[in-house]
Amino acid sequence: MVGIDEQDVVARPGGAASPRRVQRVPMGLMIPAAAGLAFLVLPLAGLLIRAPWTTLPRRLTEPGVLTALRLSLQTATTATGVCLVLGVPLAWLLARVEFPGRRLVRALVTVPLVLPPVVGGVALLLAFGRNGLIGRWLDSTFGFTLPFTTAGVVVAEAFVAMPFLVIAVEGALRGADIRYEEAAATLGSDRWTTFIRVTLPLVAPGIAAGALLCWARALGEFGATITFAGNFPGRTQTMPLAVYLALETDLQAAIVLSLILLIVSVAILALLRDRWLTAP
Repeated sequence: MVGIDEQDVVARPGGAASPRRVQRVPMGLMIPAAAGLAFLVLPLAGLLIRAPWTTLPRRLTEPGVLTALRLSLQTATTATGVCLVLGVPLAWLLARVEFPGRRLVRALVTVPLVLPPVVGGVALLLAFGRNGLIGRWLDSTFGFTLPFTTAGVVVAEAFVAMPFLVIAVEGALRGADIRYEEAAATLGSDRWTTFIRVTLPLVAPGIAAGALLCWARALGEFGATITFAGNFPGRTQTMPLAVYLALETDLQAAIVLSLILLIVSVAILALLRDRWLTAP
């Protein structure tokens, strides 16, 4: 049984006070909780301890690192833009429109979240490859191919990252007060004007949070990218792919690239802390 260790007095807005009970954690929960925390923290600690801090500035300016970093930032940002253009309307459709098969559509939207990234890359090849469902038409009509190009990197990253944006924006839309939109409609605004001038400002925090998650997921994408776009330095080799390659030739470079990705991930979580991680 959980025991009571002490009582604190918490002031309420009206000036009254109420006791706050602090529970003593049972050892049966404390030990596995501490082990779980250690399991998650120790690999990160190993990365930080083994990082070549003395040569870090020089390694960050090496051509291979800068090229992979620049390509990662460009493709992740472009993929996030694609996800915003396609994902926000999709989230609005799922949140505000009742239509047959909506549950199926929502399930399909979230499939990339649970699909192994390599399988996603294979699926992209079968759809957009030179002999794919759409890729064959793109090649014969425009002479344009996506696989093993920088554009292919953007497509792969957008495919795996868009569900994060759609889920965040759909949740924001469901939580928004639709009375503002109804008031705009009664004042004569058409649906497009209402969407642009009322709905989007209402859900802007949700869109921002979804875009950050989307960008971070795109920045760290590996499996679908290497399967669909390959690993060509300066063209398709993003930072995760550069880490994979550096593990075989230069462990210190792999640690530096991994450290950059770790810093970006921590920064994203810090930005989203108030929205996602703060307990009520």
